[in-house]
Amino acid sequence: MFRSILVPVDLSELEIVQPALDKAIALAGMTGASLHLVYVRSIMPVTFMEYVPPSFDEEQQDECEKKINDVAAKLPMAREKITTRVRMGSIYNEVLAEAEATNSDLIVVGSHRPAMSTYLLGSNAGTIVRHAPCSVLVVRMPEKS
Repeated sequence: MFRSILVPVDLSELEIVQPALDKAIALAGMTGASLHLVYVRSIMPVTFMEYVPPSFDEEQQDECEKKINDVAAKLPMAREKITTRVRMGSIYNEVLAEAEATNSDLIVVGSHRPAMSTYLLGSNAGTIVRHAPCSVLVVRMPEKS
């Protein structure tokens, strides 16, 4: 069924990612698929570059790689079946590029409950669904009781 599952991870909103990770792990367990976690760092505007130290990008990359590896280490799945990657750019472009790079046949993405701004402006999850080279499962956060 699935051989390669990609899960975009927002390191600043792990509560949204967790339900998607849970579904991806369950699917990977049923199908023997590998799991690929990707985090996309945003590009810093050029106007701010003079205010940060020269090592800023490298430090940010290292910190993000550590965080995503920490997320992967806590997953109840064999570590050799999990890969992690930190990319930089626009979220949906980089997620779609990573899906192609990993030959993913499923993307499992977490999403907020829709709000009016989402209906009018779209979202990263919506753009991924529309342009993905493979199937996409959008996992909503459970409603708070």
